[in-house]
Amino acid sequence: PWTRLRYTDALAQYAGVAADDIAAVRAKAHQLGLEEKNMDDAVVVNKVFEECVEQHLVQPTFVIDYPAPLCPLTRRLPDNPQLALRFEAYVMNMELGNAYTELNDPFIQEENLSGALAGEDTDETMRVMDEDFIRALKFGMPPAGGLGIGVDRLVMLLTNSPSIRDVILFPLMRPG
Repeated sequence: PWTRLRYTDALAQYAGVAADDIAAVRAKAHQLGLEEKNMDDAVVVNKVFEECVEQHLVQPTFVIDYPAPLCPLTRRLPDNPQLALRFEAYVMNMELGNAYTELNDPFIQEENLSGALAGEDTDETMRVMDEDFIRALKFGMPPAGGLGIGVDRLVMLLTNSPSIRDVILFPLMRPG
């Protein structure tokens, strides 16, 4: 069976910081040389996670219970609304996929997206509120989930390829 590791536990174990101690997370980001000045707190937390934790996820591992601000489209844990019903699957230091339960409450969704818009300056996909999406949710959306698997990364793993460019069908034909 795959190991299950809570996001916050992984961050504490491998980065030495608590996800909710933003001053410590920002200090760690600065120590690592990560740009963090004008970034939302949740984005900085995730950058530190990627830098410090992913390199340790060699054995098949489900990272579970992501901080809710990282996942505005995801339903929250019933007993802890600060955490999202989401997991990512890792093998050999590589994220193979992620899955989550869709947040189908239009009022909470609108609040979450408004918060993401206010705090995130770097994500091109979140420049304006998707009013059509919110309107559609108000008509009703049944419980749903999402699953994304990086087939290219899975092929990399299965063929022991050092680069994703070795396995994708149409790699960009530019150096690097």
